Amino acid sequence: MGIFEGKVAVITGATSGIGAATAKRFAELGANVALIGRNGLRGQQLEDELARLGALVHFYPCDVSNPEQVEKTAKKIGEDFSHVDVLFNNAGVMLPSMEVERMPVEDWKATFDTNITGMFYVTRCLKPYLLESKGCIINNGSIAGLQHYAAGRSYAYSASKAAVIQFSHQMAKNYGEEGIRVNCICPGIIDTPILGDRDRAIYAQRIPLGYVASPEAVAKVVTFLASDDAAYLTGVVLPVDGGASL
Repeated sequence: MGIFEGKVAVITGATSGIGAATAKRFAELGANVALIGRNGLRGQQLEDELARLGALVHFYPCDVSNPEQVEKTAKKIGEDFSHVDVLFNNAGVMLPSMEVERMPVEDWKATFDTNITGMFYVTRCLKPYLLESKGCIINNGSIAGLQHYAAGRSYAYSASKAAVIQFSHQMAKNYGEEGIRVNCICPGIIDTPILGDRDRAIYAQRIPLGYVASPEAVAKVVTFLASDDAAYLTGVVLPVDGGASL
């Protein structure tokens, strides 16, 4: 019996990278999983894969930046699973970095619409279920959002991830008395599709531990924060970066 037996985990941005790895990790540990994402083909493939592990799994095609889609999806999750124990707000985009005078207004808006406003929509719609279960929320920030870390010209991405961190602090402060724990992970350079065909060895040189981690390494941190082993942790902002933000 897995440590999440009978629990339901909802994961946004679930069809690739950290989201897909975390969904698989939860299923392996006994959880039933609600997958939210925009890529229907990958979502269905992942649903089939996790179902073979014995989990109850449903994929919901949904753009988290669309409040109407989020409301419909949350309602359907409630109907399909009846309860929610864990919410992993993972959906995010990182559009090309450039100086502010060249950045299209649409890129700035799209970044915030997904990375923080979408997180607000999903949390708002699923909070009633989490209140009922005394569940937990894990938000995916980034070392780019940390106050002491700045690199490149990722103005929109970094600002949106800083907002995720503060949003997490606010929720942790206010939801604790309601029985909901809220923590935030801040991944560094992780081997996900966002890196494209870039040379991983070049990135590894910037990391004190000397390598680029897999999405599975981040997934283990998420499931720890969702577990009873982390029952006294809330408001934590945890870099998962091999020391890159030092």
